[in-house]
Amino acid sequence: MKRFITAIALAALGMAPMVHAAPSGTFRQAHEVGFGNASDVDPISKGRVFAITEKIMNRLVRPGMDGKPAPDLALSWSSNAAATEWTFKLRENVKFHNGKAFSSADAVYSLKRVLDPKIASPARGTVSMIKEVEAPDAKTLKLILTTPFADMPLVLTDYRLMMVPDGSGDTIKTTGIGTGPFKIEKLDPQGTTVLVANNDYFDGPPGVAKMEIIGIPDEQARFQALMGKQIDLMQGITRQQRQLLERSGSFSLNDVPTGNWRGIVFRTDTKPWDDPRVRRAVRMAVDRKAMVDLAAGGAGVIGCDTPVGPKDQYRSTKTCAQDIAGAKALLAEAGYPNGIDLELPVSTLQDVWPAMAEAFQQQVAPAGFRVKISQVPSDGYFNEIWMKRPVSMTRWNDRPADTSLNEVYRSTAKWNESFFKDTKFDAMLDAARAELNFDKRRAKYIEAQEYLWANSGTLVGFHATVITATTGRVKNLDLVENMGIRWHKITVD
Repeated sequence: MKRFITAIALAALGMAPMVHAAPSGTFRQAHEVGFGNASDVDPISKGRVFAITEKIMNRLVRPGMDGKPAPDLALSWSSNAAATEWTFKLRENVKFHNGKAFSSADAVYSLKRVLDPKIASPARGTVSMIKEVEAPDAKTLKLILTTPFADMPLVLTDYRLMMVPDGSGDTIKTTGIGTGPFKIEKLDPQGTTVLVANNDYFDGPPGVAKMEIIGIPDEQARFQALMGKQIDLMQGITRQQRQLLERSGSFSLNDVPTGNWRGIVFRTDTKPWDDPRVRRAVRMAVDRKAMVDLAAGGAGVIGCDTPVGPKDQYRSTKTCAQDIAGAKALLAEAGYPNGIDLELPVSTLQDVWPAMAEAFQQQVAPAGFRVKISQVPSDGYFNEIWMKRPVSMTRWNDRPADTSLNEVYRSTAKWNESFFKDTKFDAMLDAARAELNFDKRRAKYIEAQEYLWANSGTLVGFHATVITATTGRVKNLDLVENMGIRWHKITVD
């Protein structure tokens, strides 16, 4: 009766009632099991499976289709004149998958979990400027910061800052209870996780009734699963794979420019990488254009060792040509006139890594770097190799400039993969955060990126243009960077 009365009221106003088709069909997607048996669905844990959490949970703020902050669980936000206090107005009538109403208490709890030093979340550095989290009422959230920060809503688009139920910290890894368009029916991160439509989703019922998220560690195996139509989506298709799919005529393919980057990381707490001259020398020896051409068929944007994406308002536009003579001179100055031997462990977890490693091996050899490439298993690469070996392959998803710089390079960041400890750089980040004038703030972020070019322990090879392939039955997939996809819009024939 209530639904009928609503329809009459809308008709009286000259409006048609919104009708949602019932969810139908099953959408299948693979993920790489990068953390092996440590994989889970706690959005702030090291092993969270992003392919699942992005579909079952929401943030306060999400990236809009234009890349700017857009409402998610927060409908609006404002700050005081000094940008030291931010107020967020939350949506009404939002429920978690267990039926509990979402309120500001859940938002307070979710953010305090991230900030808790005992939990040591990798996302903690992202929101470290938050001093206090308050709930003036059930639908209002207030953040009090340690410093002025004009980009607070942008930071909250981080895909790990999902809202979870108040007090759920001990169980969220396995329950995955969120407010998202899908809810977990069966959780098996290394096998097949089954998600079912949340018909009470605040933006309307999803287009599909079920999603299956399948663990497939090897990139080539994922591609074969796509070719056999055992999965419906694969992101990161190579140029060679694209040709095979195009010849079949039954797949849709699209190029999606992203801030996702691929690189090689050198631990600055181990010899010889503890010397900034050696780190700079190995990065100077790389021909970046040739690397992206060889590794990704030219599907990428060259950056001079900055993690900040090509479309980001704070990105540095510095150029960096290969300089073998300069690299050799720096090596000799650092006490290595006869060069350096290093081992680079590589897996097929990421499709471009093997070719990228080979390009690196050939390019740096004339400067005196003798690279031995060792093949290692894909399953558990980030648990067993990354941040453990002196040199390893790396990759990061798109993040706003402030988040990237703080999470990858701040001295206290949990995922500071190169163990880069530099108080001068930390001070640069603090100064950029505190600057309210946009042009001055941009100049400070650019200065920080150029400091990394001279001193960091990370070779950022390129930012990837991702080739996304779907089976022909998939419709309404947003062709944007992964963090911005509205998964509930997808339908399948």
